[in-house]
Amino acid sequence: MTPATDWRAELVEIDRSECLRRLGAHAVGRLGIVVHEQPLVFPVNYALDDETVVFRTDPGTKLHGATRGRRVAFEIDGIDPLYHEGWSVLVVGTAEEVSDPHERHQLAHLPLALWGAGPKAHWVRIRPDAITGRRLVHRSD
Repeated sequence: MTPATDWRAELVEIDRSECLRRLGAHAVGRLGIVVHEQPLVFPVNYALDDETVVFRTDPGTKLHGATRGRRVAFEIDGIDPLYHEGWSVLVVGTAEEVSDPHERHQLAHLPLALWGAGPKAHWVRIRPDAITGRRLVHRSD
């Protein structure tokens, strides 16, 4: 096998449909918000609802920071440490708390298992302005 230092990395764009497929196939990502000019990142388990990311949370920094009308970032990724390859999908948009009872009832049927303790009574939806992805692949020359 060729040493990793002899490989040439290539960054390849992932198209929107593949980004959505990857978002739908995973269950854990990271939510990026800014609170008091401080960037914060939280792991969240989520589900994809059409082209929006949905997660549940309790009251606190995550809910407050995500739903203040500012843009948020949501990211998932995968890596192959052996071959030094990987990919990431980034969703940038605005998060809003879902308060409509009918919509919350519909969201309750999504495959969104609660991992953390607490009731997680607040539903949050990220409406994307952009969904982008990149893959890092190596080729030997």
